[in-house]
Amino acid sequence: MARKKKPLPLLENILITDVAAEGKALAKIDGLAVFVPYVVPGDVVDLQLRRKKHSYAEAEAVRIRQYSEKRSEPFCRHYGICGGCKWQVLPYEEQLKYKQQQVTDNLTRIGKVELPECRPILGSRRDRAYRNKLEFGFSNKRWLTLDEVKSGVEFERMEALGFHISGAFDKILDIEECHLMGDINNRIRNGLRTFALERGLAFYDLRANRGLLRNIMLRTASTGEVMLLVQFCMMTDRDREQALEVMEFLKTTFPEITSLLYVNNTKCNDTIGDLDVVTYAGTDCIYEEMEGLRFKVGAKSFYQTNSEQAYELYKVTRDFAGLTGDELVYDLYTGTGTIANFVAGKARFVVGIEYVPEAIEDAKVNAGLNGLEEKTLFYAGDMKNILTDEFIDRHGRPDVIITDPPRAGMHADVVGVILNAAPKRIVYVSCNPATQARDLQLLDSKYKVVAVQPVDMFPQTHHVENVVLLELR
Repeated sequence: MARKKKPLPLLENILITDVAAEGKALAKIDGLAVFVPYVVPGDVVDLQLRRKKHSYAEAEAVRIRQYSEKRSEPFCRHYGICGGCKWQVLPYEEQLKYKQQQVTDNLTRIGKVELPECRPILGSRRDRAYRNKLEFGFSNKRWLTLDEVKSGVEFERMEALGFHISGAFDKILDIEECHLMGDINNRIRNGLRTFALERGLAFYDLRANRGLLRNIMLRTASTGEVMLLVQFCMMTDRDREQALEVMEFLKTTFPEITSLLYVNNTKCNDTIGDLDVVTYAGTDCIYEEMEGLRFKVGAKSFYQTNSEQAYELYKVTRDFAGLTGDELVYDLYTGTGTIANFVAGKARFVVGIEYVPEAIEDAKVNAGLNGLEEKTLFYAGDMKNILTDEFIDRHGRPDVIITDPPRAGMHADVVGVILNAAPKRIVYVSCNPATQARDLQLLDSKYKVVAVQPVDMFPQTHHVENVVLLELR
C-alpha cells in the first residue's frame, strides 16, 4: 500500500524579495528559492507550497498581509485567470527596471563574458493596446473560474471564445475584454460570439475534433488595415452553409475589416501552414509601413507583434551594424525579410536565410515591393544545413552578420560557421537573453561585446528583446 504524501505546509508572513523567470516573483525561505505568481517585490504574503524540490519550491499566495509600495491595481477583469499580462500589478517603470535587470543578470551569470555597461532599456510608448495580432479559440467547454465553481451553480451556457488555459488544453477562458489590442478585438470577438449563440452554431470540441467554429486570428496594421481569419471545422454541406452565414455577418457588421479570410481545418491541430486560405472579402493581405518601406503581411506571415517597437528594434539593429554602403550583410533567421529589407538601403548587398519557405516567398515579395530585388538574395532551409563554409565561399565573406534566432538560440554548427567567416561585426537580436548569453560565450573566443541594448516589445509581461553588438577582436 502506497504511503500518503505529507501535505505541504502553509508559510505565513513571507516577504517577496525579487522577480523571477516566467513572470513569477521570488521569496527566500531558509535558503530555499520559492517561486510565486501574481505577487510583486515588497508584498508580505501567506504562501501555500504546491511543489517542493531540493533546490526550489513553487507556491501560491493565499493571503496578502501587506501590499508592496511597488504594486499597482490590475486593470484587466481577467487578471490572474487568463494567465497573460502577469506583470500588470507592477507599474510600467518597475517592469522596465526588472527587464533591464533580467538582461544584465543573464548575460553576466550565463554568458560570463566581458560586458560594457548596458544601455537603458527602450520602453514602449504604449503599454496597452500595443499588439497587432491576437488569436482566440472557440470551445464548447469553457473554463469555470474558482468563484463560479464555488457558487455551486449549474451553468447552462458552456460555450467560450477566448484564450486557452495553461495546463488545460481543451479549456478556453471566455474573454469579455482584452487590453492587448485596440477595442476592435473586443467588438469583433464579442459580436461574433453573440451571433453564434443566437444561431445555435456549434463551438469546437477539441477532444472530439468537431464543432463548426474553431479559431479566429485578428491582425491590425499601422496603415489602418484590419485582417480577420476565421478557422472553421466543416464536415458537412450544412456546416459550409453556416460558415458562409458567419462570413457574411462579419462582412456586413464590421466594414473596417479590409481582409476577411477563412480556412477549413479538420485536422487535430490549429496550424494552417498546409491549408488553403480563402479570401471572402477584401484583399488577401494587409501591409505594414516603416520609413517608406512596405511589408506584405498575409495570414501565414510572421511579423513582429508590436509594430511601433519593431521599428525601434530595427533602428537599433541597423545602427549597431554600422553600415556605410559597402558591406555584404548576412541576415540569419530573416523571417519575412523585414530586417534584411530595412538595412538593404544602407548596405551593398544582403543575403537572408530562413527555414520557413513561405516566409522566404514573403521576403522576396517585400524586396520587390520596395525595389530591392537587386540588393537582396533569400534562401529557405535549415540554417545549419544552408549556412556552411561552402555557402560563404560561394556568396562571399560577410562584413556584418545580423542574427535573430528563435528562443532556443543558434545551433552550435551555425556558431562555428560564423566564427570561421569572421565578419567584422555581429549584431545579435534575441527574444531570450538566456540563450543569447550562452551563444555569446561560444563567440567569445573571437568576439568582444561592445554594446548591449534591451528593447521592451511586450509590456505587462516578463518578456524582453535584447540587441548585442560584437566586434572582431
